[in-house]
Amino acid sequence: MRIILHPDRPSMGTAAAAESALVLQAAVAARGHATLVVATGSSQFEVLESLTRHTEVPWEKIEVFHLDEYVGISREHPASFRRFLLDRFINRLAQSPLCFHEIDAQQSFETEAARLEAVLPKGNFDLSMIGIGENAHVAFNDPPADFNTTAAYLLVSLDEACRRQQAQEGWFASLESVPTRAISMSVQRILASTHIICSVPDERKSEAVRASLEGPVLPQVPASILRTHSNASLYLDAAAASKLNPKTIAAGRIA
Repeated sequence: MRIILHPDRPSMGTAAAAESALVLQAAVAARGHATLVVATGSSQFEVLESLTRHTEVPWEKIEVFHLDEYVGISREHPASFRRFLLDRFINRLAQSPLCFHEIDAQQSFETEAARLEAVLPKGNFDLSMIGIGENAHVAFNDPPADFNTTAAYLLVSLDEACRRQQAQEGWFASLESVPTRAISMSVQRILASTHIICSVPDERKSEAVRASLEGPVLPQVPASILRTHSNASLYLDAAAASKLNPKTIAAGRIA
């Protein structure tokens, strides 16, 4: 896994978006279309804002997939990830994407999971753009994450650390108002991506970054599984990288 360190969030976001744009252009050039998985949350603000400015990307040939959504909240809810992607990404692109496969977690899990499974690519996604949570989750795969399931989507329970992060970031008025369940793309389905670009800013993520890169690969540290991927780029700002051993940063590749 490549580690790409930037001094601040804006430069990190610009660089992650630039690599993403190149990957998408190459995929469309090779096959005529591309598939893209996009994360949400405050860590993705600069990345997505920068990516919307890449008008050279043929968005009309790209299918966009949604990572996760809280059970029971509508698209209009301020914390809805569907709303996040529409407001901050989809509706700001120069051209509308080929399609946007959003997760409707107001439907029953069985119904929605079956619908989503039917539209997934048969092979890998071309690109998954993701982040890492304060508890080292990827999507809503909180620790201990299921590293083995072959299901593409899971109905998951959110741990308190994850729910506290959502409240502290201002998406909900209180911890009590944060939903306790979500529909999430599974770890193995995220890993089934030809390229993974993971963007992680802020000091509050620094311990999760350290554990993910310098500890063992364990379900208790879900993001540690990214080290097993053959083509993953981890973009960090200086604050998120602040607890890493300098040798880790210097190596730039984690085995």
